Amino acid sequence: MKFILAFSVILFLHSHLLGQKVYSVNYESQADIKVYVVDYESQADLLVYKVSYESNAGKNNGLWYFTQYESQATKKIFFVEYESQADLKIFFVEYESQAGWRNRAKIPLLY
Repeated sequence: MKFILAFSVILFLHSHLLGQKVYSVNYESQADIKVYVVDYESQADLLVYKVSYESNAGKNNGLWYFTQYESQATKKIFFVEYESQADLKIFFVEYESQAGWRNRAKIPLLY
């Protein structure tokens, strides 16, 4: 019984901590990840859909919730001006079903 309870708590914490709640910082030095928004879907590492509610944030699958405060975010991002400065290239999609990774090698950036 203790094992099941402990396992349940670990699963809950793990899923809660990996939700893609992001905060856009003002300075590059504050960021966990530098992000560049590309012009075309085919250029992106990750296709991102902005969800309206925190509870809809994905678990590293491109469903991002932009938090109001830095302390609420699991990742702090900085939008760079040039593609060459970026750790991750994203493209904002219109529909939730379009979100997801195109370059799976970049997945660890958001863990």
